[in-house]
Amino acid sequence: VQLQAYGGGLVQAGGSLRLSCAASGGFFGNYAMGWFRQTTGKEREFVAAISRNGGRSDYADSMKGRFTISRDDAKNMVYLQMNDLKPEDTAAYYCAAIYSYGNYTVVGPGLYEYWGQGTQVTVSS
Repeated sequence: VQLQAYGGGLVQAGGSLRLSCAASGGFFGNYAMGWFRQTTGKEREFVAAISRNGGRSDYADSMKGRFTISRDDAKNMVYLQMNDLKPEDTAAYYCAAIYSYGNYTVVGPGLYEYWGQGTQVTVSS
């Protein structure tokens, strides 16, 4: 499975961005998906995850109520809508996929099998 994330950019605090991740090379509906972020010198951090059927989602505590993960299996896409962005949300954001045997979310970065390249999000104060 190949993943390509895009949609990052520079935004002012309080603004919004929608990240997209395009998947190819596998049957998208078999994969649970996740978004992670990383800043220089820090470990990759869980942001949000969605089950393979889209019925379950999970968020890191600091993203709850601000970020929304969704997927469109007809388009092989997963999205991360980010609202009320804060300077501390500045990071490179990565999408990831894991073959899933059930409808559950996966929050551990070490469990994911496939990764896209990062897309940079910069939030100015």
